[in-house]
Amino acid sequence: MASRKLDIQTYNRKRDFSKTKEPKGRKLKGKGDSFVVQKHDASRLHWDFRLELDGVLKSWAVPKGPSLDPDDKRLAVRTEDHPLDYGEFEGVIPKGEYGGGTVMLWDKGRWEPEPGKDPSKTIEEGHLHFTLDGERMKGEWVMFRLKPKPGERQEPWMLKKVDDDFAKPDEGEALVEQCVTSVTTDRSMAEIAAAADVWHSNRKATGKTGRAKRKTGVGPPPFQAPQLATLVDEVPAGSDWLHEYKYDGYRLLVSTAGGAATAWTRNGNDWSDKFRSIVRAAAKLPPGCLIDGEAVALDKKGKPSFQLLQATLKGGDAELAYYAFDLLVDQGEDITGLPNIERKERLAALLKPVSPPILYGDHVIGKGEKLFDAICKEGGEGVISKKAEATYAGKRSKNWLKIKCIQRQEFVIVGWQDSDKRKGFRSLHLAARDGRKLKYAGKVGTGFDTKMIQDLRDRMEPMEIHEPAVDVPRSARRSSHWIEPKLVAEVAFTEFTRDATLRHPSFIALREDKPAREVVLEKPKKLSTVAKSKKADAASDSFGIEISNPDRVIYPGDGLTKGDLAAYYAAVESLMLVDMAKRPISLVRCPQGRAKQCFFQKHDSGAMGPHVKHVPIEESDGDVADYLYVQDAKGILACVQMGTIEFHGWGSRVAKLEYPDRLVFDLDPDEGLDFKKVKEAALRLRALLADLGLVTFPLLTGGKGIHVIAPLDRSADWPKVKSFAERFSRAIAEAEPDTFTANIRKNQRKGRIFLDWLRNQRGATAIMPYSARARDGAPVAAPIAWEELEKVKSGATYSIRDADELIERASSKQLAGWGEAMQKLPKA
Repeated sequence: MASRKLDIQTYNRKRDFSKTKEPKGRKLKGKGDSFVVQKHDASRLHWDFRLELDGVLKSWAVPKGPSLDPDDKRLAVRTEDHPLDYGEFEGVIPKGEYGGGTVMLWDKGRWEPEPGKDPSKTIEEGHLHFTLDGERMKGEWVMFRLKPKPGERQEPWMLKKVDDDFAKPDEGEALVEQCVTSVTTDRSMAEIAAAADVWHSNRKATGKTGRAKRKTGVGPPPFQAPQLATLVDEVPAGSDWLHEYKYDGYRLLVSTAGGAATAWTRNGNDWSDKFRSIVRAAAKLPPGCLIDGEAVALDKKGKPSFQLLQATLKGGDAELAYYAFDLLVDQGEDITGLPNIERKERLAALLKPVSPPILYGDHVIGKGEKLFDAICKEGGEGVISKKAEATYAGKRSKNWLKIKCIQRQEFVIVGWQDSDKRKGFRSLHLAARDGRKLKYAGKVGTGFDTKMIQDLRDRMEPMEIHEPAVDVPRSARRSSHWIEPKLVAEVAFTEFTRDATLRHPSFIALREDKPAREVVLEKPKKLSTVAKSKKADAASDSFGIEISNPDRVIYPGDGLTKGDLAAYYAAVESLMLVDMAKRPISLVRCPQGRAKQCFFQKHDSGAMGPHVKHVPIEESDGDVADYLYVQDAKGILACVQMGTIEFHGWGSRVAKLEYPDRLVFDLDPDEGLDFKKVKEAALRLRALLADLGLVTFPLLTGGKGIHVIAPLDRSADWPKVKSFAERFSRAIAEAEPDTFTANIRKNQRKGRIFLDWLRNQRGATAIMPYSARARDGAPVAAPIAWEELEKVKSGATYSIRDADELIERASSKQLAGWGEAMQKLPKA
């Protein structure tokens, strides 16, 4: 077809330059090779793609934005040519005027036509082939004109990525979803809307001319990490809890900026484009507010439906709503430190004049069980119970609890099983992180419709790998394909079977808001345990110690942060101090995290602060040095603030330094030796020491070994204790050489266990009970009972994630009296 001749006069006709400061359309001499892309939130969001050619910017509106997938053909509607200086524009065109809305300079750079082709000619013929060198769009692209539909006034074109080194078939939406700020000012759409210059045009006469500065008085609050709830098995009772409907949707934090707003997912991704109706409604709220809530799609009965929400985000037309249930910043004032009930009162007042789609997420005080029963009868997901007087914490907390009507959580898709009855697949293989690694969770084969199956198969095929990313039972491998563990599915199920797989699972939807690395097995905690372990939710600042850089990841493979470690130590401090208080200690400090350079420290000149104490000790060379010790939680957390991960202690206390209060035998196995052999050796050592009259206790070291500990009454000094430990160890190694060696050299350990008696000399240290380790998985040294040893599979059974369980265990009958025994060193 012949193209409609577009030139700069079309641009000029749409604008009255006596009323606007937009650049008047004229041909300029540029270099001839510039291009820009402007993200434009007008009546509909789109990306304006503009190429410099013949002294103007040839322009197309791309509704979905550019895709990096060569198989995606993106509609690009030809618009009027724009002047070259328009390519520098970023700001706001007032609502109601031509092109009214926010404009972001989203990309810019240089372009080069296909060699040997004249773009001035080929554009009229209906095709362009070019290479882009922008800040975001790179490599080869093509555009071609389509035949218009009857009555269509503007030229429809297609924009498509050529398959080259810059193409990403599996991440077609990467540019649109991840690039959400300006390439020149680094501002979001909300920040541009709140503070940008305003342009006026003649679409509707307003009497305004020139540029006007938008005044908001209060800027948009930045993203904050949301508070998360702990899964428990029943609803808490009492009037100190308030209870809310557990909405079935996507968690969103909404920031207002006076005429604009931004919507963030729980991980801080800008999803304003996906929830435009909610963002537009929020833009009418006062500026400077940060609201926490849930975006949902409402079915015909007015109930939230997650599957309907997923369909709506892919182009459906269901009614969206935003249930706001918390307020973090109120018109510029940070109110996270106020009680929950007070924040909700402020939120209710803020939303009083607001109409749907923004709704106030109401609550009941007390009567949580009654609300839970009613929600479950109606087929709802459950309730969220919150401490009425609690402040807002940007992490998982026991002050927020979730109770579900049916079990339902996220799993990572690790493969699919072929079907001989339907096209696509028979079932999906699932996994979740349990501790350090992914663990197989079974298959799900129901809950899909035909379109879902095809969409999932299309997503999975490019991700196929040869071997599964988890250990899959042989019986489940038949006719299966495996994929990279990147896709996250939400699945409902009745329970876990004995072999830890799902019973009666049903697929709900893919989760686009949660990365696979964060998917862990959620096991409901007993409410009684949560109540008893209140300390497990203690923040480190409860003890008056400020933890700087709490979000710094110190366990890279596990995503655990300095703040997580501090919270763990704050939770178990009372357990830890039983053994560690007023004992000289050495620290393993890893200021940049466990994967970086770590070092031992046993002296301090005062840099650790007043809560870390000093004791002068004469060393073997006659010099006196200040050694470290702590006596309370503040001391522990002060060490953590300085990058400490591990705590190692002497065998004696500060008050009676020369007289040890414990014997420690460290069972250190040869590389690759089965842990079962270590357990057998520990039991053998227990029996041998019992023959000498010593009661002993096992400690999992958080590594590959076990410590066998015998408490002492401090009647023997260091030389006697060292002598006993050495003579005993060498005698056992001589008597049972197939199992033990007392030689520290590793080449003497082949197939054996080094019985490390060297922990029992003056100045030597051993890992303290409940200390974290600077190792993969963030394991901790944990006391256990001898009766438990048979079932233990590793010296690193527990991690800093298990503070609640460790606290509960410490008061159990099994561990009653652990490490408590006043006994003399045997004479033998």
